[in-house]
Amino acid sequence: MSVTQTVEIPANRRLTIDVPYEVPVGKVILTFTPDSAQKSKEQRYDPLPGGSYNTIEEAMQAAAGKAADPNRKPISRLFGKHKGIFGGDGVAYQRAIRDEWD
Repeated sequence: MSVTQTVEIPANRRLTIDVPYEVPVGKVILTFTPDSAQKSKEQRYDPLPGGSYNTIEEAMQAAAGKAADPNRKPISRLFGKHKGIFGGDGVAYQRAIRDEWD
C-alpha cells in the first residue's frame, strides 16, 4: 500500500501527520522527497547556527558583516555574571584544581 500526499513544510519544519485508517498498524517507512529537484538558496537547510559556507571567502565575508552589526553586544558584558556550578570565582577554582596536579 502506498499513500501519497503533498504538503507545505513550514519554517519551523514541524508536521503533524494523521495516518489514514487504511494503513496497517506497525512499522512503516516514511519517505520525504522535495517537490522540485533544485532547491533555491533561501530554502536550503543550514545545519550550523552561523550558516554553511562553501568557501573561506564566503565565511569571512559573513563574519565581517556580523562584526559590523551596530546592535552586536560584546561577550565581555557577561564576564562575572554567572557564579558557575561550583560557586565563587571560576579562575580561583581552576587554579586550585591545577595546583592539585603538582
